Amino acid sequence: MSPYFRDLGTALEWRAKGETLRVEAWGPDAVRVRATPAGPLLDDLPGALLATPPPGEVRVKVSEHHATLVSGALTVRIDAGTEGALTPELWPSAGRLTFGRTEDGTELLAEEPAHFWWPGPRLATATGNGHHRLEQRFRAYREEKLFGLGQHTHGLLDQKGAVIDLVQRNAEVSIPLLISDRGYGLLWNSPAIGRVELAETGTRWVADSARQIDYWVTAGPPADVLRRYAAVTGHSPELPEWASGFWQCKLRYRTQDELLEVAREYRRRGLPLSVIVCDFFHWTHLGDWRFDPAEWPDPAAMVRELDEMGVKLMVSVWPSVSPASENYHPMLNQGLLIGTEFGPMAHADWPDKGLGAYSAQVAFYDATNPEARDYVWERLRRGYHDLGVKVFWLDAGEPEIKPGNQYNLRYHAGPGLEVGNLYPRENARTVHDGLRAAGETEVISLNRSSWAGAQRYGAALWSGDIGTDFATLRTQIKAGLNVMLSGIPWWTTDIGGFHGGDPGDPAYREVLVRWFQYGTFCPLFRLHGFRGSEQVLEPGMSGLPNEVWSYGEEAYEILAAHLRLRERLRPYLMEQMRVTSRTGLPPMRPVFLEFPDDAEAWRVEDAFLLGPDLLVAPVTEAGVAQREVWLPAGARWTDAWTGEEHAGGQTVVAAAPIERIPVFLRDDARLPVRDES
Repeated sequence: MSPYFRDLGTALEWRAKGETLRVEAWGPDAVRVRATPAGPLLDDLPGALLATPPPGEVRVKVSEHHATLVSGALTVRIDAGTEGALTPELWPSAGRLTFGRTEDGTELLAEEPAHFWWPGPRLATATGNGHHRLEQRFRAYREEKLFGLGQHTHGLLDQKGAVIDLVQRNAEVSIPLLISDRGYGLLWNSPAIGRVELAETGTRWVADSARQIDYWVTAGPPADVLRRYAAVTGHSPELPEWASGFWQCKLRYRTQDELLEVAREYRRRGLPLSVIVCDFFHWTHLGDWRFDPAEWPDPAAMVRELDEMGVKLMVSVWPSVSPASENYHPMLNQGLLIGTEFGPMAHADWPDKGLGAYSAQVAFYDATNPEARDYVWERLRRGYHDLGVKVFWLDAGEPEIKPGNQYNLRYHAGPGLEVGNLYPRENARTVHDGLRAAGETEVISLNRSSWAGAQRYGAALWSGDIGTDFATLRTQIKAGLNVMLSGIPWWTTDIGGFHGGDPGDPAYREVLVRWFQYGTFCPLFRLHGFRGSEQVLEPGMSGLPNEVWSYGEEAYEILAAHLRLRERLRPYLMEQMRVTSRTGLPPMRPVFLEFPDDAEAWRVEDAFLLGPDLLVAPVTEAGVAQREVWLPAGARWTDAWTGEEHAGGQTVVAAAPIERIPVFLRDDARLPVRDES
C-alpha cells in the first residue's frame, strides 16, 4: 500500500510535498475535488455546493502506485507518482487525476502537467497572507465542444477556444459550470475572481487569489449533468403562475399616474398583462428603499388597483447606498457596507436627487453579511412589502462598482478577489429569505447578475444593458442557451434591447417585432428598454414610449397576436417549469439537450426547444421571409403554422413572413400555436 494515500470511506486522499488532495463522492455519478498547497483542507470557504450531498454508490481501492474512487458512472484515478526510480518530489504527475466512465473506462477528463519537470497540473503561487494564485490544468481534446459558464456577449454557444473572465459585469455573468459533449460536467466551486482558458493546448482554470482549489465533476450527457447539478446546488422553486405572463417595462415611468395609465390602457385594449415595472429613481435617495411621495403619493392604492386588474407591481431595488440616504451612516457604523482596503468607503459614482449635475460617491451593502441582509430586508419590508409589493427587481447587483477593483474590497465572506463573484447570489438571498420570513409562498426576483446556486433562491436573470440591433439579438439566443446550461432556468432579455431604438423608425420596428416573437418563447416574457437617442443619466430621465402600441399599427397587430399566443402556451410553459423545479432540466433547451445522438444538433446555434415538444427558429436578420431550420433526427416534425409534416434528420426551408417565426411540433404533440378562434 502506498504511504501517500488514505482511504476515508467515501473519499480518497493523497498527500505529498505538503499538498493535500481529496476526492470525495458528492452525489450519484459525481465527485468533489479539493486541493490545498499546504496545511489541512478548509471546510468553511464559500461555494455553490449544498452542505450535504445526496447519497450515491462509492467504492475505493488503493494500490502501491495509484488509487481509484468509483462514484456510480464516474471513476477517478489518482497516480501516486512513485512508479520507476523517481519520487513524488521529482515527478510532475504525482497526484495527477484522471476521470473516466466506469462502464467502459473511457477517459472523460484528465489533469495535464504544464511541463515534464515543473509545474504539475496544479500550481499555487503565493500572493500573501496565506492566499495563492491558483491554477488547475486539464488536457485538451480535439473537437471537444464546451457550453455553459453563464451569460456572455461574445456570440458563442460552443465556447471551445475562448478565454472567459470569471468576474461579474453588466451583461457578463459568471456561473462557472462547464458542460462537455464528451459526457461530463465541471463546476468550478469557487467565487474567486479569475478566468478559464478553453484553449486547443489545454484547459486552465485560474483564481487570482484564493486558498483552495475546489471543483465538482459528474459523468453523463448534458441532461444528466443538469439533473445532478441541481441535486448538489439546489433546485429552483416552482415559477409562480402569474410570472409566466407578459411583463411591461420601460426606462422609466416617472409617476404613479403614468404607470397606472399604462396598465389601464392594456386593460381597455383587452391585452394580457401580468407584471408592470417601477424602475429606478422612484426613491427619495438611493439607499432609502422607499417611494418618493412627490411622484408616488399613494403606492398602496396603486398596488390595490393593479391587483384588481390581475397585475403585479415589480419595483427596482438597488444595493447601493448614497451618502445622502438616511441609511448610509447607520450602515457604515454597523459595518454593513462592503469594506475597502484602501481609501474611502466608496465603490461607484451615481446620480442622486438633490445633487444637481453632480454624482454621489455611493457604497454597496455587503450582501454576504447576514446582518446586512436582515437590515436591508427590514427597509424593503417597510418601504414596499407593507404596501403590498411582493416582486423585486434587483438591478446593478454585480455589484456595479466603478472602477472594478475587487482587490480593494473586503466582504464579510472574505477578500474581494476570493469571494467577489458570490455577491449577486447573496443579494437575491436577501429578498428570498425576507419574503419567506414574511410568509410569502411565491418568491421570484429579477437580477442583472447571478452565480452558481442562485436558482435555489428564486433568482431570475435578465441579460443586462444590451444593444438594439439584429446582431445583438443573435448573440442573445446563444447567451440564453448557455444560461440554461448553467443551471439558471428563469431567464429573459430586454425585448428590443436596451440602449436606444426609435419606435418611429421602420428598421427598428422590424428588430422589435422579431425580438418580441423570440421573447414569446423565452422562459420570461418582458418588454423593456431606454428608447430614443438622448440618454442622459439623471434622476428625471425617461425614454420614449415602449408599449406594444408604440410601434405603429402593423407592428401592434403582430405584437398583440403574440401576447395572445403566449397566453395559449402558458399551461405548457408552466408544465415545463414544474419539470424544471423537480429535475433541474431547463424550460428552454439547446437542440442537443433533447437529441444528444444527433451530431448536427450539437451545431445548431440559432434555434432551440421550449420544453421537449416545441422547436423555435427565431428570425435574426432584416428583410427575411424564410429561413433554414434543422429538424433533429429521431422525431417527426410538424410545422405549427401550416400543418405540414417532415421527417427528422434534415434541413427544411420554413416560411417566416413578418407576422410569424418558424415553429415546429415534435411527433404527436398538440399545442395551441395557431389561433383557432
